[in-house]
Amino acid sequence: MAKKQEILSLSDAMAGLPKDFAFFADHFRSSVQPKLAARENDRVKAVARQRNFGIGGVLAAIVIFAACGMLVPEDGFIFGGFIGVFTAIGLIAWGSMQLNKLAKETKLMLVEPVTSEFGMAYQLNPAQPSAINTFRSLGLVPSWDRSKYEDRLAGSRNDTPFEFFEAHLEEKRTTTDGKGRTRTTWVTVFRGQCLVVNFHKEFNGVTKVFRDKGMFNFLGKLGQGKAQKVKLEDPVFEKAFEVYSTDQIEARFLLTPDFMERLVGLERTFKGKQVRCAFAGGQMLLACEGANLLEVGSMYRRMDDLGRVREMLVDFAAIFLLIDAMSQRLTPDALRVPPSEV
Repeated sequence: MAKKQEILSLSDAMAGLPKDFAFFADHFRSSVQPKLAARENDRVKAVARQRNFGIGGVLAAIVIFAACGMLVPEDGFIFGGFIGVFTAIGLIAWGSMQLNKLAKETKLMLVEPVTSEFGMAYQLNPAQPSAINTFRSLGLVPSWDRSKYEDRLAGSRNDTPFEFFEAHLEEKRTTTDGKGRTRTTWVTVFRGQCLVVNFHKEFNGVTKVFRDKGMFNFLGKLGQGKAQKVKLEDPVFEKAFEVYSTDQIEARFLLTPDFMERLVGLERTFKGKQVRCAFAGGQMLLACEGANLLEVGSMYRRMDDLGRVREMLVDFAAIFLLIDAMSQRLTPDALRVPPSEV
């Protein structure tokens, strides 16, 4: 496994980022770093509290397990095990509250300078974005019974409005055993990033791009209605993706090898999988299953750790670069299919 690159200086943390991120270096030195350093003592105390409660939780679980085993004649160890585990989890959660709160404050200290510089709105825990219903109607995410959203960014890049958010969608499932006892569980059906880019011209048709699912592709075809499968020009991407569109000409114009390669690269950048997108109305909607972005990483590192800073900036850059690429490709003029191809 490759060793993670050590970030030794601010120039290392800024290396490879887009030019318009250059402002952050001076801002970090003058404003962000002093604020982070001022909270270092709080971090040390919060880490110690979490560690102490963790040790206490484990010891409490052992004592409860042993006591129940000796005092309760039948199934005492089983009963004690359950009580002990719940006690340990409760103590660890209680002991982590201060550190979790500090992590959110740290995140805001790093996020807000970037969003302010680029004139973007940011919400840590937003209400349900209306766009998620469009994702569902286009088949980019499944239906859900319970949902949670984080890290909503809204603004404009290159005069192209966009909205980005992370979604955790869960479905409620109830099962009944042979004795008639019911059990309800919540199953994650989607966890990842959602991006909506609004263009200045509507598409003629609806085009959807999904990762190839091999022998299960026929299931995706059942839900495409009037859309027909599109054959891609590049055989490599033909094997990697399934494309359906109500406008074959427009679909081939949009889905160039360069664009398809960006989709593959996006999975790597977003540390995700099963990227899919749709062009509908005047929007491109993209969903990618994967780990959370815009996170501060381990709070066992110093508050002003430069690795933490770089991880946050790289995540921002990944979002911005994708929007830049799409807005440059899909300008109003570019969206007009040449007459010779109609």
